[in-house]
Amino acid sequence: MSQSVFAQRIQALRAAMQQRQVHACIIPSSDPHLSEYLPERWQGRQWLSGFDGSAGTLLVSAEFAGLWTDSRYWEQAANDLRGSGIELMRAGEAGVPGPAQWLAGHLARGQRVSVDGQVLALQTHRQWQAALAEAGILLVSDVDVLDDIWTPRPAFPQGTVFEHMPPFACRSRAENLAAVRAAMAGHKADWHWLSSLDDIAWLFNLRGNDVPYNPVFLAYALIGAESARLFVAPEKMNEDLLGRLLDDGVTVEPYDGAIGALACLPEGQALLLDPARSTVGTFAAAAFVEVVEAINPSQLLKSRKNAAEADHVRRTMEHDGAALCEFFAWFEAAQGQGRITEITIDEQITAARGKQPHFVTPSFGTIAAFQANGAMPHYHATPESHAVIEGDGLLLIDSGGQYLGGTTDITRVVPVGQVSEAQKRDYTAVLKGMIALSLAVFPRGTAAPLLDTIARMPIWQTGADYGHGTGHGVGYFMNVHEGPQSIAYRAVVTPHMAMEPGMITSNEPGLYRPGQWGIRIENLVLAVPAAETEFGEFLKFETLTLCPIDTRCIEPALLTEGERAWLNGYHEQVRQRLLSRVQGRAKEWLLERTRPI
Repeated sequence: MSQSVFAQRIQALRAAMQQRQVHACIIPSSDPHLSEYLPERWQGRQWLSGFDGSAGTLLVSAEFAGLWTDSRYWEQAANDLRGSGIELMRAGEAGVPGPAQWLAGHLARGQRVSVDGQVLALQTHRQWQAALAEAGILLVSDVDVLDDIWTPRPAFPQGTVFEHMPPFACRSRAENLAAVRAAMAGHKADWHWLSSLDDIAWLFNLRGNDVPYNPVFLAYALIGAESARLFVAPEKMNEDLLGRLLDDGVTVEPYDGAIGALACLPEGQALLLDPARSTVGTFAAAAFVEVVEAINPSQLLKSRKNAAEADHVRRTMEHDGAALCEFFAWFEAAQGQGRITEITIDEQITAARGKQPHFVTPSFGTIAAFQANGAMPHYHATPESHAVIEGDGLLLIDSGGQYLGGTTDITRVVPVGQVSEAQKRDYTAVLKGMIALSLAVFPRGTAAPLLDTIARMPIWQTGADYGHGTGHGVGYFMNVHEGPQSIAYRAVVTPHMAMEPGMITSNEPGLYRPGQWGIRIENLVLAVPAAETEFGEFLKFETLTLCPIDTRCIEPALLTEGERAWLNGYHEQVRQRLLSRVQGRAKEWLLERTRPI
């Protein structure tokens, strides 16, 4: 789309701001459920700016338009915003103020800033409000200026809702509700409000397809000691499912009745609400109750997979690994035989997964990035802009699948043609970091961000670094990005980030050279008991992902004997567990790529 279109939309927004008597407008990347991946209806930041990354905040004033995004997207955003009149603000870079700080330094006392409170986290609202109040600036959150100009605005998604059934559903609705109610009692709360879609889907053993890649659906929930109200468009469910929910004490009510139900809670009773997962608009509706602020109990409960769920994930990894063997065998055989692009990679890897039992959808948009495109951690090829896989270089592929028995996420880098010595040194440094975290042993309850430096040390020792975190939680047939744990040293450490047995986390250090290449190697790992001594309980990681790591990109002399032993042991396990699941060309590829070094 022409950049002039986005410039015109910014001007239309400014006219609407003037009509509303606001002097700046903030458009976050968010929806009423604070989702990471947004239904089209709430992709206003993308509609206004043209930048389609998953994270970013757009700020528009009478004379300035700026988009804040983190280092994963700096190169992409610079390209997307070129010619739009929107300035890239490199969030996290020294000297770059946040949106609230920019406003405090550029607006006059008494001026007004608008943001739609229906899509702004209560926690974020408080931070921005405090920063602006010091400068005498008013934050207005009951106006959606974007809605004045976005016509026609996309409709609400209307995907179906289905039940996650045994044997893959390993906890009953009754068990989930009982666990949440026990946590409510611990907080002395009469009610609990949920607007985060993954928490709701987990709690009721339901799944949907309203949000790309995440098997969730638009809904709210209000839980009492003896009642459970699920606010979702009833036409999304069939009569049998509605009946089963009712049998379990769950009443289904219209989606648009949720905020009204919250406002009608008995005065003086206590409501448990998570300020990081509830919007300021929601909080305003809870005016007559005592609000108890704490993390959603379901966040902690679903992050710890039970033994049955872990077993299903292990089997799912075998299916996923077999699909990857088929894909990589095809890729190596196809090189030089015809035109292969980054989009071809996406098509072929999704097709290979589609042949596996219990596959549902990809778990995120496949990142297939050749050479310089790999230096953009969240690069996404499009029909209008993509690379042909030819010549010499490195191809980075980050992909995953949603299966009934688990969610996968894996990154591999493979050679195309000749690999340079510099590329091998970078690749080996990243591999050393991934192995270091794979071998970590640590006290139970260690804050996840503290583990980050284990993976970074071998990369830091080369004088390099990477801008993203090393690990994120992963759901069980649920969102590929799940809290509360985050292995990222820049993250603000909270008590809820403690590593506990059963947590599945990614292990994905990287190294990116803008304009040249990018390297990331990623496995999923499961936190399991390691030992119990007089010093306490210790945990370690079980590697779940099953796919060879390409040894052609390694500089073997840079590996220690311990690192070499880990890699050979991992490849032996991959070979043993996948050999019976592949045949023909895929089997030959597996045997070749798991040879010890």
